[in-house]
Amino acid sequence: MNRVASSVLVLEAVMVALVVPVALNLAGVNTMLGLVSAGLVVLLCIAGAATVRRGRIGYVLGSAAQVGAVGMGFVVSMMFVLGAIFAAMWFVLLRYGPEVERRGEERAEGPG
Repeated sequence: MNRVASSVLVLEAVMVALVVPVALNLAGVNTMLGLVSAGLVVLLCIAGAATVRRGRIGYVLGSAAQVGAVGMGFVVSMMFVLGAIFAAMWFVLLRYGPEVERRGEERAEGPG
């Protein structure tokens, strides 16, 4: 589950970083507001991806990144949709990830 969580957060950081130039050029967003909001979300994503193997703190940072990504929708309206997609992936991962891992371990142990 840790690898998947890290992957989701890294992909989200890339997506947010790619949204900034579009937001600045097409949506007419204030440059400083766009850079600061995106920078904070990217920082949360990278920090979360780096710490998910260390325990709960990585998942807390990842959840904060999801809130920030959806909140960026107030700066760039398309981020409501993109942030919601990544938030849904994140919360599905948190909900079903441990169960999937447990079943995988049971299958690996075999019937004996």
